[in-house]
Amino acid sequence: MGADATLVGRSFPPTAPYLVTEERIAEFAAATGGEYAGGPAPVTFPIVVAFRAMQDLLADPDVGIALHRVVHGEQRFTYTRPVVAGDLLSATLTVDSVRRIGGAEVISTRSEVVDAEGAHVVTAKAVLVHSGDES
Repeated sequence: MGADATLVGRSFPPTAPYLVTEERIAEFAAATGGEYAGGPAPVTFPIVVAFRAMQDLLADPDVGIALHRVVHGEQRFTYTRPVVAGDLLSATLTVDSVRRIGGAEVISTRSEVVDAEGAHVVTAKAVLVHSGDES
């Protein structure tokens, strides 16, 4: 079993709010080989929130994605405004497409990240490649 075209258009519930702090930004920067001296978060920081939404997709037994057979194929961010300390962010993931290529499913997702007022902050688009059954 794997992901199929019936998944296209499905949205998952918003993630629990995530409070962005200076400490969390600094930890992210250090973990990715950078430094944080204040100001906006690194441009890839929203993956912290978007990945929480991705986990809901991966954990859903009806979706049929086995994490140990997933390769992260692509990631893009499109901003309305930078992420800053004090933001309370949540993400809603939607599956945009599912294609079968050579025995694998290529799953394109979009996570809309919004602040506490519901205003758009960033869209995180990801492509996952899910290999076929182990049989």
